[in-house]
Amino acid sequence: MKLGARSLKTGIAIVFALFVTQLLNLPNPVFAGIAAIFAIQPTIYRSYLQVIERIQGNLIGATIAVVFVLVFGHQLVIVGLAAVIVILVMLKLGLEKSIGLALVTTVAVMEIQGDDFLLFASLRVLTILIGVLAAFLVNLIFMPPKYEVKLFHSIHQVQDEIIRWIRLTGRQASDFIATKNVIVNSREQLTNIDQLYLLYKEERYYLKKNQYAKARKLVIYRQMIVSSNASLQVLKKLHLYESELAMLPDHFKMMVQERLDAILTYHEQLHLKFVGKLKADQLSTGLHDEYIQRHEVMEIFVKEIVLSKEEDEEFSTYYLLHILSSILNYEEQLEHLDSLVVTYQRRYDSEANTKFDDEIY
Repeated sequence: MKLGARSLKTGIAIVFALFVTQLLNLPNPVFAGIAAIFAIQPTIYRSYLQVIERIQGNLIGATIAVVFVLVFGHQLVIVGLAAVIVILVMLKLGLEKSIGLALVTTVAVMEIQGDDFLLFASLRVLTILIGVLAAFLVNLIFMPPKYEVKLFHSIHQVQDEIIRWIRLTGRQASDFIATKNVIVNSREQLTNIDQLYLLYKEERYYLKKNQYAKARKLVIYRQMIVSSNASLQVLKKLHLYESELAMLPDHFKMMVQERLDAILTYHEQLHLKFVGKLKADQLSTGLHDEYIQRHEVMEIFVKEIVLSKEEDEEFSTYYLLHILSSILNYEEQLEHLDSLVVTYQRRYDSEANTKFDDEIY
């Protein structure tokens, strides 16, 4: 089991919230710790948005609690009724994510009894607010989340797996069940990568220069994800039509394998190019001329159809069209990715991606 940064920051936020409330001699500091648990978020920007929502929810819960206590008293049924009203108000205002903390505030205020009810209610609300602000400060200062490295590593790992299995499946060397499991797992990983992309997108930079660079990187990472999905589609087609592919003429199978090998190598080199591990003279776009070109693939395909009709041989035109279309789409996505990477590196040549370590290569 791996201890994540968010788990560690949650513990730090609880300690910090308890420390501040004890320093101010506020009663029941445990409520500050509870509020800190609710307030930790995966990104600084999301944490900022949540702080505003938590404060609003805290004030709404406290206000409704005070009104219900002053009007109806402290009966248990009244506490439940107040909680229902809090939920309805929060839903009406679109503050669904802060309902939990608002309910904590409501119950914490309504359980106070005595002549100094309003004073102690104010102190309890202040205690919860300190917990929310403490969590925000911890999220801002301690180990601010950096999702770019995690995003690229995740894309690279799932792509490396897909490339390996495309090479095996294209040669009819993979197990059917194992390939199916890889496709399912890769699809799940790409879904998780979409979430990582959104988290990285939420990271904020204060300098305009950094904002422009990040905007370009966002386009590159989105295209990387699109390219990975295109490669997964190729693997799915090869897996689905494996038996039809095996019945193709040997020279045509060799042509498909050669084209696939060229595209897969191209994809691997694009990742190396992005992290600055290729020589400067390799910063050109497109597949090299020594590989079979796209129009040549289609010419061979058409000739094979004509030849099969003349010789009255079976040729799986329908199934092969699915495979070739997925391969050509994959190549087009890579060419677009290549042009984006080259443009970015020519513009920000002095800002190499040094944050990526050598462990994945």
